[in-house]
Parts: sequence; C-alpha cells; structure tokens
Amino acid sequence: MPEKSCLLEIHTCLPSLSGKEKKIAEHILANPRGAVNPTMEELAEKIGVSEATLFRFVRKLGYGGYQQFRIALATETIDPWEAVYECPDPGSDDESTLDAVFRTDISALERSRAAIDRKALARTAELVAVAPRVLFLGLGGSGIVALDAYHRFLRTGIDCAAPLDFHLQLMAASQTRSGDLVLLFSHTGANKDAIALAEAVKAAEARLVVITDSPRSPLARLADILLAVRTGTSGPAAESWSARVVQMALVDAIYVDTMRLLGDKGVAALERMRSAIAKRRL
Repeated sequence: MPEKSCLLEIHTCLPSLSGKEKKIAEHILANPRGAVNPTMEELAEKIGVSEATLFRFVRKLGYGGYQQFRIALATETIDPWEAVYECPDPGSDDESTLDAVFRTDISALERSRAAIDRKALARTAELVAVAPRVLFLGLGGSGIVALDAYHRFLRTGIDCAAPLDFHLQLMAASQTRSGDLVLLFSHTGANKDAIALAEAVKAAEARLVVITDSPRSPLARLADILLAVRTGTSGPAAESWSARVVQMALVDAIYVDTMRLLGDKGVAALERMRSAIAKRRL
C-alpha cells in the first residue's frame, strides 16, 4: 500500500461513510492522538460501535488491518522522538535526559503499584512455590525480562527455565504438565507468537500467568492469572522501555513473596548458590 495521509484519507472518505462509520471518523479526527494506543476492542467501546464496524471502517480506508491503521495514524500524530523513547524530547525544555527517563520510569512504577491486583500477585507466588516446574517466557524485550526472572528464581531451588529462542519456548510450553506454571511476559498482549505460546500452555493444562500492559488483549484473555501493569504507553506509538522496569520490579515482588513461602527451604537454596559463587571470587 503506497504512503498516504491517514487523516486526509478519513476526511476524503467522509461523504461515503455510513452513520456509524462517520461516528468513528469524527471521533478520530477530533482526537487522532488518543485513537492510536487503544486496542480495536477498546476504541470500539469508547466510540460506541462494534468491533466489526470499526474493522470495516479501517478496511474502507484501504488498510489491511487495524494494526496497519494504527501505525499509519501514529506516524502522523505522535512526536517522532517517541520512537526513540516514550516521552517527548527532553531537549525541548529545561529537563535533562536523566530527569526525563527517571521521571517516566518512576511514574510507570507508581501507576502499576496502584493498579496491580494484590491477590493475583499473592496467588502467583503461591503457585510458584509449589509448582513442579516453572517456565519464564517472552519475546523480544519481554524475553530479556523472562531471562532476568529466571536469574532471580534460580536461587530459590525451584526447577525453572527461560529459553530465549521462540521455537525452544514453544517446545518447552508444549511439554509442560498439569501443576507446572508458566509466567508469560508481553507488553502489548497482541503478539501472535506470544499467543501461540499461551495456547500451547493451555493445551498442556499447565497454569498460565500473563504479565502485560494490555489487560484486555487477546493474550490476557487466555490467562489463569492476570498481572496487569500500567506504564502509560501501549500500541505502536512507542516502545515501552518503562514496561521492562515495571515488569522486573513485579518479578522481584513475586520472588520475595515466594521466598517467604519457601521459608528455610528457600534460604538453604539461596545459601548454596551464594556459596558456589563465592568460590569463584578473588
């Protein structure tokens, strides 16, 4: 599809739109930036139309799907700096880069602390403590979070793993069993490969915990336990660097609760790990 102005296309198509489609167009034209981040379900609900109507509107504009439409709209409405980082260019005011980055991360942590379901967090720790095996899965940046979680929980003595290659993750997910636990990290909750991992886990009848910034995403709907963070960024507008910070903090909270549940058994495992590492230090 050739490059074109998404907003201009909406203006051009207005006369040919149905009543409900015009409602969509008018909502987007009134606040194009606000229409970038919501999922199709969220935007349709906000406007008061069905997802099918919104999808037909997107196709009428000439886009192959909703994601393609969002990216085109983001290109026109979002500050290009937000492709670099998820806040406006700190050079545009008196705030330093360091202040801007720390402020963004602190804000994401505070929003998430207020929003996270504490009972779901406690239940996750309970399941981790008794699971025969725990898998930490994620793709791209979320894969790095999964690896960090593995690094943290390896010291508990719990049998756990965090394969990074997608095919290895899919293989591992397919080999889980009832009683096993999988923690799956995904910022958007709309990645096809992440959904494939979740479906493999569900087919194996293992428990699935989803950690995401999109609580109404397709991935979130597959979760046995949902831990929804609130970074303030989602969709194609910006890569959420703060999501990584929030997810890692959430992993630390689960780790602390798990160690509390493991008691002396967890402390003994931790001491074995520390003893082994201490022998390698000069």
